[in-house]
Amino acid sequence: MARNVRGEGRLDTGLVLVCVTLAILAWLSPRRSREEIASVLRGTVLAPLVRLEARAAGVRAAIVARNDLLTTRGRAVADTLSLRAISDENATLRKLLGLSARLQEGFVPAEVLPTRGGDEFTIGLTAGSDVGVQPFLPVVTADGLVGMVETVDRVTSTVIMWAHPDFRVSAMSIDQDAFGIVQPYLSTGAERWLLEMRGVPFRAKLDSGTLIVSSGLGSTYPRGIPVGIVIGELNTPEKWARTYLVKPAVLPENLGAVLVLMPGRAQRGVNGVWTSVAAADSAARAVAASGDSVGRSAALDELAARRAALDSLMGDSLAFADTIGGVRRRLLPRPDSSRRDSVRRDSIPRPAGRR
Repeated sequence: MARNVRGEGRLDTGLVLVCVTLAILAWLSPRRSREEIASVLRGTVLAPLVRLEARAAGVRAAIVARNDLLTTRGRAVADTLSLRAISDENATLRKLLGLSARLQEGFVPAEVLPTRGGDEFTIGLTAGSDVGVQPFLPVVTADGLVGMVETVDRVTSTVIMWAHPDFRVSAMSIDQDAFGIVQPYLSTGAERWLLEMRGVPFRAKLDSGTLIVSSGLGSTYPRGIPVGIVIGELNTPEKWARTYLVKPAVLPENLGAVLVLMPGRAQRGVNGVWTSVAAADSAARAVAASGDSVGRSAALDELAARRAALDSLMGDSLAFADTIGGVRRRLLPRPDSSRRDSVRRDSIPRPAGRR
């Protein structure tokens, strides 16, 4: 065993000496000779190693290019998502500015804080008793009703949303033909965010797409705040009243900045703030006059849509007036016919002996 180790040591030493000798000879030989020897070695003994190195370099270049491509795509996707989020946030803030312009005063702006205590139907606000926030005040956005302030701290407050089991609001259809109580639609999945309008009189039939607003009954929610849109009627064992499934006016993903209506503003009411075409047009003109080109274009689109709706409404009213006028003309006697009748009566000869 010792001999084998000693023999292997001698062999290694001999190989080292040979390599050193060849290196010295190559270094001392002319440059042209060195290049010729290197070319022969690369084409014969080292050819597999050269091909392996070239393949490894190609694989490495492909991996680097793939990583660069993935990095570029990821950065582009992140920039797109960020731009979309910023655009959505700007649109939401623009709507909120329009709402605050219509309200003019009597509200407190606040930002939504992360969910507290794992309750997804409760949110926190960055406004508390220091700015006048009190329990039982309504919380709204430009789309409609969010919920009600439940508890208040010095700088924060807690709000129960429309999907909270304790949420209730007296509501009515926009045409004031149906009244009822809107409460959460207790279900699972995405349907847990829906609402139901209960206690609607059986004679009141609501179509899909009907806007539901707060009725003002009670001391919490003023009249005229959008609550949701009717999806359809629910089958219930109650035969004396109807129940409708309602899509909320405010969606969870659209929650960001909100307004808390103060007691004085709630008592004065908010009629026309959300549903007045004239108010929406004036707010759109105000935004269009600003220097923000995106805001100006969105406001002009909204203004055109409002004007088209108003023109359509006026056209329907004129058509109805023309119809009523035609009916009246057919039912009432014509002035010329009555004149001819009177002439004929005067032209009838009177009997002799009578004056």
